[in-house]
Amino acid sequence: MASAPNPPVTAEQAGPKKRGVPEGLWIRCPDCKATIFRKQVEGLLGLCPDCGHHFYVSSRDRIRQLLDEDSFEEWDAELRPCDPLGFADKRPYAQRLVEEQKKTGLSEACVSGRGYLRGRPLALGITDSAFIMGSMGSVVGEKLTRAIERATQSKLPMVIVSGSGGGARMHEGILSLMQMGKVCAALARFHEAGGLFVSVLTNPTMGGVAASFASLGDVVLAEPKALIGFAGPRVVEATVKQTLPEGFQTSEFLLKHGFVDRIVRRPDLRGELSRIIDYCCR
Repeated sequence: MASAPNPPVTAEQAGPKKRGVPEGLWIRCPDCKATIFRKQVEGLLGLCPDCGHHFYVSSRDRIRQLLDEDSFEEWDAELRPCDPLGFADKRPYAQRLVEEQKKTGLSEACVSGRGYLRGRPLALGITDSAFIMGSMGSVVGEKLTRAIERATQSKLPMVIVSGSGGGARMHEGILSLMQMGKVCAALARFHEAGGLFVSVLTNPTMGGVAASFASLGDVVLAEPKALIGFAGPRVVEATVKQTLPEGFQTSEFLLKHGFVDRIVRRPDLRGELSRIIDYCCR
């Protein structure tokens, strides 16, 4: 004889519903592998509390970290990239641009403007690796060039924070490649006018960005353990058919070989920049 089916369990009988842990509260440090509270990392300006690993931070967060509150005046925010070649790989470049703009809230991989750092006026440019790896398209080059030219006219120190894992943006062909020379030419005129250019290298600073303006600072600072170079270490090793030295293309390796002037932890960067500006702009 078949047994009677069990009656349904009511909500009262089941007891209180278990609450899951919301997503995104915890993150894993890629360096020490510790699982850490996201809010704690944000409170430390994007540093791991255990090992000091420097996490990615957006260009907007860097502005808040570096400049005095509400002092940033953005330049050329209306500039938007276009698709001059009608380029398409896995998807059309025009579609990729729209997706990147929605994902990041940025119009391009560069933010530039004027602000104050501990009361000191300066021009600031930041490239953001979240937008097509911070690659240098025509708008990135134009925004940096205009910022440098305004800094020249206004006699402001120029600070560029580079976070670009890509070099020239292949989707724009020669129009992208020419930005390297254009930005460097603007920096040469800025130098002739007696301007101070401080280049801050973050993880990663690679390709055409590292091969052009990022390496031309009067003072070159870098965050700890940042990857800095032209081609990546795996590409270099496969090309030269040799085992690379330990720490190759890191900030520490480049400091040892004279490419970087100083390694500065993110919480110390405001103070370091203000001292450099005071010393060089008297």
